[in-house]
Amino acid sequence: MRCLVTGGAGFIGSNLVEALLGRGDDVVVLDNFATGRRENLADVEQWARAGGGRFTLIEGDVRDRDTVARAVEGVEVVFHQAALPSVARSVDDPLSSHKVNVTGTLHLLLEARDRGVRRFVAASSSSLYGESPTLPKVETMPREPISPYGLDKAAAETYCVLFHRLYGLETVALRYFNVFGPRQDPASDYAAVIPKFTTSRLRGEPAPVNGDGSQTRDFTFIENVVRANLLAAEAPAEACGEFYNIACGERISLLDLVDAIGEVIGRRIEPVFRPPRPGDIQHSLADISKAGRLLGYHPTVDLAAGLQRTVAWFERQVEA
Repeated sequence: MRCLVTGGAGFIGSNLVEALLGRGDDVVVLDNFATGRRENLADVEQWARAGGGRFTLIEGDVRDRDTVARAVEGVEVVFHQAALPSVARSVDDPLSSHKVNVTGTLHLLLEARDRGVRRFVAASSSSLYGESPTLPKVETMPREPISPYGLDKAAAETYCVLFHRLYGLETVALRYFNVFGPRQDPASDYAAVIPKFTTSRLRGEPAPVNGDGSQTRDFTFIENVVRANLLAAEAPAEACGEFYNIACGERISLLDLVDAIGEVIGRRIEPVFRPPRPGDIQHSLADISKAGRLLGYHPTVDLAAGLQRTVAWFERQVEA
């Protein structure tokens, strides 16, 4: 199968590229390296040899329609992972967030429709649920985003649903909940908490906690997310035109997470508290029964196992 992975040099995208090449698919990556990293694709030839797939890199931007058209040509499945991520970044710069996350998605949907793509799998986000106190989050709940990023993701997945209903394009939107794992960048100002906590401890520094640390999250190991994408690409047609929570269905507070990472590393981590970030929600927990029922998705790596594998990867980076 010939696939396009937008944002394929990013954290989630590169792990997906590895899985696709490893099973023998031909993979085209479209990335402008604004947030993706070239080193995430350093082993791409090895992955391709292992599975027999072929790899093509197109350096370009989803905001450029001509570049998108070139990337989609001859593709059977689009895995749309490209985004300008981070709630905090979108609060700082909502216009750029919209152009990448909404306009870029529309460009891809138009080209996928016009070039005969079979299936369009899009990365959405739990951030579109907003600050509703209802837990767990179920797909039938109203979308009430409290950040431009959450609004962008709501608009993008609405486009996916409309393209299925209006044009018959098979679309599936996956609402990711706090993905973590190897290749996640800890250096960015907008980095997720697990790589930040882990690298802080490995450097002997306190872990930076925004707010009081009581906020809870449903952390999802990258392998589960990759598997969800592969399942979404092959799910029956009746699963299309829908959106799905992709998570583990369990939650943990940030302070308990700090302790859990410290246990894996073998040294206690002291938190240092910072002001809450605008647009951040307090609590998050997913109901994943719909994904289980229609996609066959069930998490295979829980938080404890994921932390073990993630910490081991970051330790290797520090030693290298």
